[in-house]
Amino acid sequence: MSVDFKTSETKDNLMRAFAGESQARNRYTFGAAQAKDQKLPVIEAIFTFTANQEREHAEIFYNHLKELSGETIHIDGGYPIDISDDIGKLLRMAQHNEYEEHDDVYKNFAEKAHEEGFYQVESSFRLIAEIEKVHGDRFGRFADYLEKNKLFVSDVSTGWFCLNCGYIFEGEQAPKSCPACHHDQGYFIRFELSPYESAATYAKNL
Repeated sequence: MSVDFKTSETKDNLMRAFAGESQARNRYTFGAAQAKDQKLPVIEAIFTFTANQEREHAEIFYNHLKELSGETIHIDGGYPIDISDDIGKLLRMAQHNEYEEHDDVYKNFAEKAHEEGFYQVESSFRLIAEIEKVHGDRFGRFADYLEKNKLFVSDVSTGWFCLNCGYIFEGEQAPKSCPACHHDQGYFIRFELSPYESAATYAKNL
């Protein structure tokens, strides 16, 4: 079935998705600020990294609405209030929201776009849904580390990567401060989870 985009449910879903991604970006920016205040730069970086990707998702959905430029779309929707002084709880809330987008929201939006004949929009919903699953996994992994007091401690010797200067320390626990730049322990992340290095490790194993 092909319908007029202006009267479609898909155009409403795109605006709902744009609003949701925009709000997620702000929530993660707020989370990053809280993590910084609590001297957890590694968690700050996770929130900021994800916030930037949510901004890109919002732009993708927004651009699909280009032919309606100058018009106003009225939508209803429910959006989460994720406020907590506990960084671990913020991570769990973010994990829940990302999984909800992957498991339910974007799946249904994609099916509706397919039904109405908007296949490029369908593709965007499906592809971004998979990214949200990755986001949820990431938030959950770091929530686990915090809850188990293992954010800076490992059961076995491993590499610890300083997000500030790139120094790599080998051991079962990240140093209290970086030997190279003297930034505190909060800047260390497990080497296999550090930006780019995990991608390089993955590429070697292909």
